[in-house]
Amino acid sequence: MQRFITRNAKFVGDVRGCLSQRCYSQFGLASKKDDDDMMINHPRMPHFDYSPPPYNGPSADEILNKRREFLSPSMFYFYEKPLNLVHGKMQYLFDSSGRRYLDAFGGIATVSCGHCHPDVVDAIVNQTKRLQHSTILYLNHAIADFAEALASKLPGDLKVVFFTNSGTEANELAIMMARLYTGCHDIISLRNAYHGNAAATMSTTAQSIWKFNVVQSGVHHAINPDPYRGLFGSDGEKYAKDVEDLIQFGTSGRVAAFMSEAIQGVGGIVELAPGYLPAAYSTIRKAGGLCIADEVQAGFARTGINFWGFENQGVVPDIVTMAKGIGNGIPLGAVVTTPEIAQVLTHHNYFNTFGGNPVCTSAGLAVLKVIEKEKLQENAHVVGSFLKERLMAIKNKHEIIGDVRGRGLLLGVELVTDRKLKTPARAETLHIMDKMKGKFLLNHHPLSCCYIKPYILTLVYLFGLKIWES
Repeated sequence: MQRFITRNAKFVGDVRGCLSQRCYSQFGLASKKDDDDMMINHPRMPHFDYSPPPYNGPSADEILNKRREFLSPSMFYFYEKPLNLVHGKMQYLFDSSGRRYLDAFGGIATVSCGHCHPDVVDAIVNQTKRLQHSTILYLNHAIADFAEALASKLPGDLKVVFFTNSGTEANELAIMMARLYTGCHDIISLRNAYHGNAAATMSTTAQSIWKFNVVQSGVHHAINPDPYRGLFGSDGEKYAKDVEDLIQFGTSGRVAAFMSEAIQGVGGIVELAPGYLPAAYSTIRKAGGLCIADEVQAGFARTGINFWGFENQGVVPDIVTMAKGIGNGIPLGAVVTTPEIAQVLTHHNYFNTFGGNPVCTSAGLAVLKVIEKEKLQENAHVVGSFLKERLMAIKNKHEIIGDVRGRGLLLGVELVTDRKLKTPARAETLHIMDKMKGKFLLNHHPLSCCYIKPYILTLVYLFGLKIWES
């Protein structure tokens, strides 16, 4: 384990070393007294041999005023005082005053290789200099090379790739393909699921905070196989019986597809009960449906032992959707399916102007190479296992921690005010979020559930563990 932790940061030894040196950017610190106060009152991050250039842009208040005037009024912010982040380097983010934060959020599980990873940046810059965009009606090796590399990561006959611009768009396309292929309209997804905010994906999403009162048809939500809050604990096969009941009593007996994540991301890092997906997939296929695996958050080695979340349940889907970690922050998504299913889009014209853009696909290929070269899948397993073990130890000491769950570096900690009743600790979670920010750790909770989600693939220094005890 130690060699993975120390590859990108000198681990525990640097905590002691920080007592005699500044362990964060020096920009923006008003005086030595401020420096000393911060050293005394905050956990000490390891030395990081990098300081960002001084920031000379608009203030946080100026940016906030512009956002309020010119951007969507539905935008929300994680903290009482929003951060003005201006620079990123590997596992760290820097605000406009130069303060350094450990990023355990990763841009909603998007920054899979670390902020501004040089290999990914070089791929983007070099491709941009050569050819920034052209229609995919012309030949260019970038899209073909990435499609081949991506297909090599998937099992079975999953080898035909359709590129999109986001996870929502990928899931929309997957649902349409399933309906066209099967000739059925009905989709089964899970309660507590999140699959996007467009027409069909909003239908499959089952959290009221992400749904609007618009027409949403043909989707049935099965009981969520949640080992912590669910009716049947960790008995996946009992939950899967509800899928069979939905088909029998809510459809014609034939369905288009079943869509699920293996670990629900926005839903609070809920890992589906063991044995659930094999049983559910079997039921769906008997009803003529396809099985869609949403790997937008769990994919790209984040869960550690396996490259894809669905592999942890020993299943092979018919369609896999992905985004977020695929491009390390570049707008990119993909749908991968079999040659037979892919044929449904040849009956009419299907086209995506920006899906397969050479800059985006060059970034995607670079991400795959970095994951392999730096052994980030193994790193996620080793460091994530250590982090989970430490979180479990803290849970045993603090009643407010109701559950610790997840795999690799897709982990969740649920806070409750009553362990027996499992009452969500909403106000307490918001308070802890701000306290974490004050100790230079950035994290996130979905507003619908108030879970805390520490998940970034490049998290290599675990100073954040101490904040749970402070």
